[in-house]
Amino acid sequence: MANAFTNLWRLSRAGIVLAQHGVRFVPKGQPVPLPLRFARLLTLPIQIVSAPFNVGKPKQRRISSALAALGPSYIKLGQFLATRGDVIGPELAGDLGHLQDKMPPFSMAEARRAVEDALGGKLEDHFIEFGPPVAAASIAQVHKAVTLEKGQRREVAVKILRPGVEKRFQRDLDSYFFAANLIERVHAPSRRLKPVAVVENLARTTELEMDLRLEGAAMSEMAENIGKEEKFRVPSVDWKRTAKRVLTTDWIDGIPISDRTRLKAEGHDLKQLGLTVLRSFLTHAMRDGFFHADMHQGNLFVDKAGNVVAVDFGIMGRLGTKERRFLAEILYGLITRDYRRAAEVHFWAGYVPPHHPVEVFAQALRAIGEPIHGRTADEISMADLLGQLFAYTDVFDMETRPELILLQKSMVIVEGVARGLDPSLNLWTASEPVAAEWVEANYGARGQLKKAGEGATTLARVLAEVPTMLAEAERASSGLAEMARQGLRLDPATIEQIAQATSRRDRFRRIATWIGALSLAALAAKYVGVI
Repeated sequence: MANAFTNLWRLSRAGIVLAQHGVRFVPKGQPVPLPLRFARLLTLPIQIVSAPFNVGKPKQRRISSALAALGPSYIKLGQFLATRGDVIGPELAGDLGHLQDKMPPFSMAEARRAVEDALGGKLEDHFIEFGPPVAAASIAQVHKAVTLEKGQRREVAVKILRPGVEKRFQRDLDSYFFAANLIERVHAPSRRLKPVAVVENLARTTELEMDLRLEGAAMSEMAENIGKEEKFRVPSVDWKRTAKRVLTTDWIDGIPISDRTRLKAEGHDLKQLGLTVLRSFLTHAMRDGFFHADMHQGNLFVDKAGNVVAVDFGIMGRLGTKERRFLAEILYGLITRDYRRAAEVHFWAGYVPPHHPVEVFAQALRAIGEPIHGRTADEISMADLLGQLFAYTDVFDMETRPELILLQKSMVIVEGVARGLDPSLNLWTASEPVAAEWVEANYGARGQLKKAGEGATTLARVLAEVPTMLAEAERASSGLAEMARQGLRLDPATIEQIAQATSRRDRFRRIATWIGALSLAALAAKYVGVI
């Protein structure tokens, strides 16, 4: 009970701060759950009194100010909700999309203490130079430093978690879970949107972000995935100077991708950079199933060689084979106007319940896709298209898919960055080679060869296991006979019947196993011969 009162108090305080800044968190036209209706009634006087002070302030600024006043976890919550237009409405989601994760830095003394606690010894044992913070966000801040290894100076970036951030987040997450459970209990229409699952996803994301070793591992994994031909790279990790609360990586000496003027002056091709950003993201998502899920302008730089360099790997997305096929087929189906194929993949993936006709869902996709083909490149918005696609979730009883929500949010961000570099970038023309490549690699001739190879490997394993299976059957038969002699009191006639039945089953099992194995071998040989 005490915990419930504590959470109610925290949520009430948050409601008061939001009311003071004139922020509304329920989409217009949406039914308001009873507890929120009651809370809105209580905060109405505050809104009236505060209204004159908010006149002329853009909504984005009011939201940013409110969430900054509430603390780091609310900034992270705001960024997370920016991906959930289906929950808070597209208008508010758009406003939250402009939310910048900026906080005042913590002191150099606290930074020194954090490094020494995490790495041991004195700060000077690890860095010969250690500068003031160059960036500060809700979870961590970054310092520029210099290391000395075998007489070689190396500039590095040192990311340090905020002191006490874990406790602060855990306390606020308790309040979020309390609110989500309450909404699900008293407002049935909200259950389809899974508010508790939304908070669980946020909790998992922040938990991963607060172990900087995992961020280093994400950088390392992506570096392995990136092909030599790609114009996209990531910093390398200094594992010797990395721990749970401290991460040390290469210092990126590049031009912020948002600085178009400087990029032009240095001779970089902005159109090519926009194409690189978009295609790199889609390649990582579809080919690797592992993508940077926070590729906003502040996290991207351009080095002297013209490579796009990403930083801040705290939020990463993963897609299984099913989700990757879904993404590729949707893009490919809409590009090629094969709406039936795009619809069928929704049913195949289980995203649309089978009681809906495929043809009707294909019709809905046609309504989304056809306008694309009649518009110029600068009028096509992937964000708008995905928004329309997700708007059909209610009509076709589609449940929330957290991994696709994160993908949607990331694609919207990437679109903004790519369009900032090249406003005329045709997203569909740019996406088609990546989607077509994935479909061909997995379902074309190459994909069939790959599957044949995998099938042959599986068959080899089965054939290799045949002697073991026969030996196990032999042991089972002997064990049963031994049990009958020593452990079970059966009359002689019953024992004889069991022995005869076991012998027959054993014989049939041997025959069936060899027939099955030889049949598989014959089929595989024939199939590989055809290919």
